[in-house]
Amino acid sequence: MTRIIAGFAGSLTLAVPRSGTRPTSDRVREAIFSALEARDAIADASVLDLYAGSGALGLEAASRGAADVVLVEKARPAAEVCRRNAAALAKAGRGAAPRVRVAARSVSSYLESAAGGVDLAFVDPPYDLGEAELARDLALLAPLLADAATVVVERSSRSPEPAWPAGIEPERRRDYGETTLWWATATDAAASDAGQPAAPSQPE
Repeated sequence: MTRIIAGFAGSLTLAVPRSGTRPTSDRVREAIFSALEARDAIADASVLDLYAGSGALGLEAASRGAADVVLVEKARPAAEVCRRNAAALAKAGRGAAPRVRVAARSVSSYLESAAGGVDLAFVDPPYDLGEAELARDLALLAPLLADAATVVVERSSRSPEPAWPAGIEPERRRDYGETTLWWATATDAAASDAGQPAAPSQPE
């Protein structure tokens, strides 16, 4: 069972797609949001939840004070689950919930035409997504990020570190069993750095 952990919709049960997604565990979500709140990265933020699945990450951010959330999920059944969960969250907010939109498109297609100003991005692709595809999506995400925006990438602990594009600087990694979180921050990348990978992050 997946629930919103905290905020105005705390304890709200979320629907989960029957197949094709891998919900982030409660333990990992708690770790993510504890760290985000410590850096004051949620309140009034513009949030992207890429490969949203049930939308749990984006909706958790909405419950905790994000201003605007977009859930991007190309699988139609999962996108419909996102819509139902967003509606349930809005009902829990009793008119005070932030705006939550669902984009039933591929991540690359969405990012190619999206507006900028993103303060917080969750990137939680299927573990079998290729490294080249992930690198492409991160490169498309980079110019959409606001200054000092936070990026959280969730991967298998067996996957290599993502290939970071110019404009996204890796900070650290955290391991939780089979799951690894890669934390990164948006930076002002010089044009001459375009296409150059960032320095690898240091495990802690």
